[in-house]
Parts: sequence; C-alpha cells; structure tokens
Amino acid sequence: MTSRFLLVLLSLALASCATTQSNLPEPEPQVTAAAQEDLPVGTGESIDEHLFIPEPVEPETDDASEPSIEYDNAWARLVDGFALPDCNSHETSRKWAHWYGDHGEYMARVMKRAQPWVYFIAEELERRDMPGELALLPIVESAYDPFAYSSGRALGTWQFIASTGKQYGLKQDWWYDGRRDVWSSTHAALDYLDHLNKKFDGDWLLALAGYNSGENRVARRVKSNLKAGKPADFWNIRLPKETKGYVPKLLGLTCLFQQPEKYDFDFPHAANHAVVAAVEMESQTDLVLISQIAEVSIDILFGLNPGFSRWATSPSGPWRVVLPLDGAAKLEQHLVSTPSRSLMKWDQVVVENGDTLSGLAARHHVPVSVLRSTNNLNGDMIRVGQKLRLPRDEQLLVDPMYVAAASELQRLQSGLIASERVSHKVRSGESLSVIAQRYKVSVRDLQKWNGISDPHKLRVGQTLTLFHSPAPSQASNRSGTIKHTVKRGDSLWSISKRYKVKINDLMRWNDLAKNAVIQPGQSIKVIL
Repeated sequence: MTSRFLLVLLSLALASCATTQSNLPEPEPQVTAAAQEDLPVGTGESIDEHLFIPEPVEPETDDASEPSIEYDNAWARLVDGFALPDCNSHETSRKWAHWYGDHGEYMARVMKRAQPWVYFIAEELERRDMPGELALLPIVESAYDPFAYSSGRALGTWQFIASTGKQYGLKQDWWYDGRRDVWSSTHAALDYLDHLNKKFDGDWLLALAGYNSGENRVARRVKSNLKAGKPADFWNIRLPKETKGYVPKLLGLTCLFQQPEKYDFDFPHAANHAVVAAVEMESQTDLVLISQIAEVSIDILFGLNPGFSRWATSPSGPWRVVLPLDGAAKLEQHLVSTPSRSLMKWDQVVVENGDTLSGLAARHHVPVSVLRSTNNLNGDMIRVGQKLRLPRDEQLLVDPMYVAAASELQRLQSGLIASERVSHKVRSGESLSVIAQRYKVSVRDLQKWNGISDPHKLRVGQTLTLFHSPAPSQASNRSGTIKHTVKRGDSLWSISKRYKVKINDLMRWNDLAKNAVIQPGQSIKVIL
C-alpha cells in the first residue's frame, strides 16, 4: 500500500466576482456548476461549511543555528520562483493588480480555497522547473473552484474541456470526472503547459495564450506575423479579446504578490508541508465506508475528492482517495489486514428491455422496498438503461450512521454535479423551454452549453448538448415532506410548479422573506 503526500484543503466555495470600479477592467467571472456568485450569509447553505481546514503548525526554530533557506509559507516560496515578465511594463496588468488589491474580500475567499493546494503545486513546479506564477493561474481560470463550469464547456480548477482533459489523462465517466479532481487535473494542466512552452520555444506568454484560446490558433497568428516581418510576441499578434485580457490578469496577480504593500494586499499564508495523503486503493471502494474507517466526515471526504460523482470510486479507477493525514493513516492501517475490495458493499445493474422492479428484486435477492429506497424511486416504474444500486450487505441499510452519511453524500453530489452528457435532436414544435423542462435544466444553461444567443432561433433537426443532473434526493417521511436540493436555474416559481404547490407556501415552510434568493445546494422543504 502506498500513499502520496500532498498539501490540500479543497474548498467547495463557489466562484464569485465582486463589483469593479468604473475606471478598472471588469473580470469575466467563470460560470460555475453551482452558482455565479457568493451570496450573503443566511440566504442558503454555505459550501464553506464543508472545508477541511488543517490546524496551523508553528515552524520549528533554532536560534543557535545558521539562517535557514526553508520557507514556512508556500506562497513566499512560489514568489521567489516567479520568472514571467514584469507586469509593470503594461498598463492593463497594473490595472488588474489594483483591481485585485481593491477587492480584498474576494481575494480572501479565493486564497482560502487555494490554501491546501499551494504546497502541492509548489512542489510540482519546482520539480518541473516551471515558473512559480503558474500557481496563480487557477485564480484567473476558476477562482480555485473545482466545480467551476465555463460558457466554453470547460470544467474544474484548471478549466479543461472534455477533449483536452481526455488527451491529458483525465478520465470522465458516470462515476468520476478527473477535471474536478484537483490532484489529477493539476498534473494534467502542468503537463499541458509544459507542452505549450516547448511548442512556443520557451515563450511563456504565448504558452498561456495557447492554454486559453487554443495552441493552433496562437501558432497560426505567430506564423502570420513572422511571415509579414512583424513582431510575433504575445503583445503584437492578433488574438481574441478574451485572450488579450487573460495574460494581463495573471501578470497583474504577479505584481500583487510581489508588491503586496503597494496594492494594500494582505499577503496570504499556506503551510509549506503536506496535511493530507492520497491513499492508493486496490479496487473500487465504498466512499461512506472509507469515511467511517478513516473517521473523516463525509462532507470533508467529498471536499477532498471532488472528482467522484457517485457513492463509490469508479470500477476501472482511479481508486485513489485523498484524506487528512490522520484519516489516511487509519485507513492504511485497516488495509493491512483487510483488502480494499472488501470495502465495496454495492453492486450496480443496468435495466434492460423487459426488466421489472419486482423481477430484478427476485433475481438479486433484494426486497423491492430496498430497491425503491436506495434508488429514490417513488413507485415501481423503471426505464431501459437506468442504473440501479443493489446492496451486497443489507445490514448497511439499518446502520443509522451509514444511512445518514450516504444520504449526505448523495445530497452533496446531486446538488453540485452535472453527471451525464446528453444529445437531443430538436423536433417540430419544440422550444428551449420545452426541452429544458423535459430534462429538468434551465433555458439559460441550454443556451450556454450550445452557444445560443437568441432562444427563438431554434431549428428542427438541430442537435443540442446538455448535461442532465441526477435527480435530487426526495426521500419522503411520514408527514409527506420532501427535501428539494436547489439546482442552478431553479427559482421558487419553478419549484412551486414542479411540485404543484403555492409560492407563498414554499416561503412559509422555509421561513423565506418576500425577496429571498435561493442558492444552488440549498435544501428546500416541500409539503405534499
């Protein structure tokens, strides 16, 4: 059994952008899978509640010893490794430095999300002999939010589109999306950036431009300028407006970190040592059982492993699970005598033509009631292709601690992920609102996923791409009350229509004010 040590404090806090001053450039916020902006305290459940925050450790000192070159702050270590051009050479970069400095609360939130990964990224950058500024790139890309989803269909802290992610080894399936896995996507992003740097003969600004807008486009622009006898550096080639603003944002951050006093910036601190371990399992494992063995709460486990979309690791891997150091040690000790394959307590069956719920229950020796409860089924209706969970050990279902943790994991996952990519061919008479209602997504998301500016210009035969989220947990209790997990695009009006209840009743049941704003991930009580 091996483990890799890396520093991580995964924040699931949602990406946000503060309001800019009129004379400064306005940042282009990433559209996340959960929300576009942080909401005031009290408007809904805060994702910050699920952070793993390591206890601070004071560095050991020895007054009698010679001055040490060891750092106690990983950010300071990175700044000493800065190697990109000075941002002071360009006005736009200086404006961005001022903007970030003027928005201290925003930067504090981002730094909180970034804190756990700083040591890990610093280690990787030094190992690869890459500039320290690249640790600031996720601030520009996603505000260090592993659930950030852009209008260009890029996902994760490093904002990979599906095809590039797969090209650089990020697996994406029903169980797992490596683009959300901060550990895996960091390796992939640095591999890609290293490739781009070599492609552009060591010019990091061109490499960054290629990361943002595509390496082939940048290469064509460079070739065109060289052929015309013009300068072919980043500042002189023709690029999209977004890319022209992308590199100055990063350079503005370098000025901010190099001269924090000048920009009234509170220089952040992140421990320069590992606080978590990545435990390499031998096979698919149940995440709730790992949580119990490691004595790590399910929300912390979820926060440290944002790539997992289901109740277990993927059958075909990766099987790595990131845990706080103490939890990792407990899990590894358990695995000394117990193989990891014994930690998988569930099977999966895919519904085939002719299957019925009662027939599946009889075939697999599982009560129909158990199939209903473990798969959130309100009746016996199932569809071909549907995936159902089958417990190997029914004792799990009477263990209140396991049941509570499993329900919490499902709630967190269903509120934050878009699990399955679906293609839909537009039929005669269909509109975006009709299609959105069918798949339980918002019209705005349909437009974003398909680059549709005018929703009225939909044509028959057009193929739309959408991401169909898993149904929210709706386990009923004896009073007829269900919990609806708010998804992006939901409103009190849409929820009231879905459950055929009045908006005023929703507000009363949930103690919501007249102008209350609901937040993705928030739990809304509905009485049927």
